[in-house]
Amino acid sequence: MKALLTAASLLALVASPALAQDVKIGALLPLTGDLQSYGEANLNAVRLAEKQINAAGGVGGPVSIVVADTQTSPVAGVDAAQKLVNVDNVSGIVGAMGSGVTIPVATSVTGRVGVTTISPSATSPTITTLDDNGFLFRTAPSDSYQGAALANLVASKGTENVSIIYVNNDYGEGLANAFEQNFSGTVSAKVAFEQGAPSYRGEVERADTGGAEALIVIAYPESGLVIIRQALEGGNFEKFIFTDGMKDPGIVEQIGGQYLDGAYGTMAAAADTPQLATFTEAFNAEYGSAPLAYADSAYDATMLLALAAAKAGSNDRTAIRDALSEVANPPGEKVGPGEFAKALELIAAGTDINYEGAAGSQDFDKNGDVPGRIGEWQFTATGIEELGEVK
Repeated sequence: MKALLTAASLLALVASPALAQDVKIGALLPLTGDLQSYGEANLNAVRLAEKQINAAGGVGGPVSIVVADTQTSPVAGVDAAQKLVNVDNVSGIVGAMGSGVTIPVATSVTGRVGVTTISPSATSPTITTLDDNGFLFRTAPSDSYQGAALANLVASKGTENVSIIYVNNDYGEGLANAFEQNFSGTVSAKVAFEQGAPSYRGEVERADTGGAEALIVIAYPESGLVIIRQALEGGNFEKFIFTDGMKDPGIVEQIGGQYLDGAYGTMAAAADTPQLATFTEAFNAEYGSAPLAYADSAYDATMLLALAAAKAGSNDRTAIRDALSEVANPPGEKVGPGEFAKALELIAAGTDINYEGAAGSQDFDKNGDVPGRIGEWQFTATGIEELGEVK
């Protein structure tokens, strides 16, 4: 009989009475507002994972994605999360993206109710010690890494004096502070700004002080575009340095490559692994374009929630949280993108698995954080170029 056990029957073993229904996963993403371009790309990655999961038989039934728009706003994000949790009754959530939305969602909704939430891109150091009852995870590294890496990178290029302009939320403040604490040179000004303002000329003028050689822009594309344009128009800055929130090729089209060619920045970066190549190839085949920033992390988050549900043999939200590290961390047989059916077979056979993701080894620590690499990128006259890892 054992020799006749097929993949289909192994998959059936995974399905318990508790999973004899659809598994709902919320996609809490910014489909409008400052982070719209990232939200759309991340939703595509979530949809790709959904398609692959269901092609492999689902988890006791089809996995369905329930989409909610955060509008890149804390208030709208909390409202959207409440609907996902209380009306749509999702088993877990991928999102939110920005730390400024992820933190209030975790503290006022998902952490209180008890819904496992995996952010693909909320990088604020505050999240590490957040009171979320253990329900918040992330598949991108903390900005305590990025801030230090950016400080070292800027110093290594011979820049000794900078000003910082940052979005006034947990993401912007945390990253600005991490940079300042690690920078060997001078930070002449640190200026916060509010999202969605029609003009930032006053903030740019305040940043233009103390002989700053460059302006570090910690922002999202919609507001960041206005800041760059007004800094150029006012003759305040010609040299810009960026963080992950500004890694959008559309910025070159809006500003003009002649003004940004060679401007560089940092962000979490996946290693050049077979797992990343598999994901990128599948994404390209599905959508006809390369994935934008953090799409690999969103894909991993979706896969991990589905695998945790399979491991738990239940749609119970707490059971999914408790199973998450079991499918993400060693020891266990490695599985990666495109191998959901193999992962289910191993789980059904009682074999431990270790998901190695497109964005890297998603090994959660006790705080729900993962280790990571920080990469350097730069704008060119026509787009974006990857420059490798920042040590």
